[in-house]
Amino acid sequence: MKRLGRLFKAANAARLKVYLLALWKLFKHPETPRSVRWVVIAVLAYALSPIDLIPDFIPVLGLLDDLVLLPLGVALVVKLTPPALWQARLREAEAGAGQLPRLLWGAVLVVAVWLVLVGGLVWWMIRAMSGAPA
Repeated sequence: MKRLGRLFKAANAARLKVYLLALWKLFKHPETPRSVRWVVIAVLAYALSPIDLIPDFIPVLGLLDDLVLLPLGVALVVKLTPPALWQARLREAEAGAGQLPRLLWGAVLVVAVWLVLVGGLVWWMIRAMSGAPA
């Protein structure tokens, strides 16, 4: 079963990288509708996030993250995007697949969001334990 999981991951990893790069190019393109940009941000943030909705340490379910959730997010973006715009960004991503952008600010943003969420949870737990009204 482990071997099958590694094969699935290897097969999808290369194509998923191209799609994520296409999403980034779509986000930066001036003709992209604002609603599509918000969905692109959500999918890219989830892809870059160190925390998954389905933990990787659960043997089979951990694969669902890369095999189901991310492709569903990409499919939603493709459905919402005008076909010509998506095809052009996908061709750009396939041509420049070896040149991934450096997204330091994106990584900082994802970490900052998770720190705020964890900080809020800790604050809420401390207030709940002290008996103070929320």
